[in-house]
Amino acid sequence: DGLIEEHSANWKLTRMSAVDRNLLRTAVAELVGFPGTPAPIVINEALEIARRYSAPESINFLNGVLDAIARARLNS
Repeated sequence: DGLIEEHSANWKLTRMSAVDRNLLRTAVAELVGFPGTPAPIVINEALEIARRYSAPESINFLNGVLDAIARARLNS
């Protein structure tokens, strides 16, 4: 949750929809727990699920947060 809030400017977890919040949690867990899986694949899978179950305007937000986290993980 800390990584998500750190990379989602002006958004607290409580402000996000349950679907978005849990998609972010799942994708971040995969990015951190399975570093051998390429980040673009993790992000793409999360976005595919979001396209089905989340609001259309959430796609860009989720992509931005996950991309920022993935980049930060690469640079650390």
